[in-house]
Amino acid sequence: MLLLAIACAAFISTLAGGLLAFRLHDKLHLILGFSAGAVIGVAFFDLIPESLAFGAPGHGPAAITAWSALGFLTYLVLDRMLLFHGSAQAHSAVHAHDGERGALGAVILCVHSTLDGVAIGLAFQASHAVGVVVAIAVLSHDFSDGINTMNIVLRNRGERGRALRWLAADAAAPALGIASTFFYTLPAGLFGTVLALFGGFFLYIGASDLIPESYHAHPKFLTTAMTLAGAAVLYFAVTFAKGAMP
Repeated sequence: MLLLAIACAAFISTLAGGLLAFRLHDKLHLILGFSAGAVIGVAFFDLIPESLAFGAPGHGPAAITAWSALGFLTYLVLDRMLLFHGSAQAHSAVHAHDGERGALGAVILCVHSTLDGVAIGLAFQASHAVGVVVAIAVLSHDFSDGINTMNIVLRNRGERGRALRWLAADAAAPALGIASTFFYTLPAGLFGTVLALFGGFFLYIGASDLIPESYHAHPKFLTTAMTLAGAAVLYFAVTFAKGAMP
C-alpha cells in the first residue's frame, strides 16, 4: 500500500513540474536555467555519489567515474549523430531532426525515472526505513524531472501535445520501476554502474543543451541565478533526505 502511495505521489509531482513549464512557456529561459542546475545537481549530488556507494563492493571510484564518462560521451555521440543527419537536409528536415533530439532526451529522462522507481523498490527490499528515505530523495526531484521532460521536448521544436505525452510517460515511469522490482533483485555493483552511466547522461543534457539554450539572447544574471538555484534545491533536498537516514 505504501509503495502504491509513493508511485502516485511521484506521478503527481512529475506532472505538476511539467505543467508548470508548459504554463510558463514565455518564461522558458528562466525555467531552462533552473532545469539545467537541477539536472546537473541530480548528477553530482545524487546519481554519481549513489553510484560510488552502490559500486564500492565490486568497483573502485575510478571504474565508476569511467562509467559516468562513458555515459557523457555516449550521449554526445548520439546527439552529434542526429546533428550530422540533420545538417544535410532542408530547413524543414532540420525541424524534424530537432524533434528526434527532443525525443532522445525525453527517452533518457523516462528511463531515469524508471530507474528512480527501481531504486525505491530495491531500497524497500533492503529495509523499510531505507526505502522511505530513498523515496523522499526521489520525490524531491520528480518535480524537476517533469520540468526537464517538458523543456527538452519544447526546446527541440516539439509540439505541445507531444510534450504532454512524453510528460505522462515520464510521470508513469517510476511506478513501472517500482513494479518491476517485485520480479527480480539487482546486484548492487551493477546498479552502481547503471547510476553512473545515467549521471553522465545528465551532465551532458545540462551542460551541453539546457545551459547554452537558457543563456541564448536572455539576461545572463537571471538565468545564472536560476541555474544556481536549481543546483542548490537539489543539493539541499538530497542532503536532507540522506541526513534523515538512520
